[in-house]
Amino acid sequence: MQFIPSHILKPYVQRYWVFSTDQDMTNQTFFPSGFIDFAVNISNGSASTIINGRPIDMPKVEVLGQLTKPTRLSVTKGTEVLIARIFPYANALFFPNPIAEFTNDSVDLEGVLGKESSEFYDKLIHAGTLEQKVRELDQFLIQRLRKSKKLDNKVTLLERICGHIEAEGELFNMKFLADKYGFSERYIQQLFLDHVGLTPRSFFHIQRFNRSLELVHTAEVSLTAIAYDCGYFDQAHFIKEFKKFTGLTPSEVRSGR
Repeated sequence: MQFIPSHILKPYVQRYWVFSTDQDMTNQTFFPSGFIDFAVNISNGSASTIINGRPIDMPKVEVLGQLTKPTRLSVTKGTEVLIARIFPYANALFFPNPIAEFTNDSVDLEGVLGKESSEFYDKLIHAGTLEQKVRELDQFLIQRLRKSKKLDNKVTLLERICGHIEAEGELFNMKFLADKYGFSERYIQQLFLDHVGLTPRSFFHIQRFNRSLELVHTAEVSLTAIAYDCGYFDQAHFIKEFKKFTGLTPSEVRSGR
């Protein structure tokens, strides 16, 4: 089930959605997406994320940072989680820490925002319907946004650079980015770490991987064709990078292994 963010949040929040399960699920694998997910457990169920072999029990309110490798999720029957998926350039509007501190980690928001997080959770959990809970989440993010207006210029710059990286797709050139946008390579690198949680190059690799993953699932063309279409040097390069993000080869994913 999906919900649309309010008008003021649409440039920064891709969507709200609800994950629920009516059975126990163990070691479900998910892959790097290029997004940070802000999640609230709205049930009595429990979830645990395994990142780098380290199990992390989901807190009441979680910030699941950028991932750079396959991750596993286990949830109990009846678990229901409300999730806001934040556009990568907008993370720092809602979370105060350098976003790289969240990378490959599940962070308890109460440890970051303290009382503000616990008050938000209490309001949301006592809201009656799912739609009312979504409105509470929406209002909380609007409040966070209003506190972060001084970041507007940086967010606009990041949105443009992220859009350029996604549009170019096949090649990455840090010097070209610096020259195009009039900032030093070091400045752009630090901007990405602080706001996106990844280096520009890592962001590029994850975007390219996700484009190839979609084609592996949907396109009736050879894996070699997908490799070249997505800008990999050759099939060996494609397989190596794909396996880094999934733990599987493209052919294993295509066959549904």
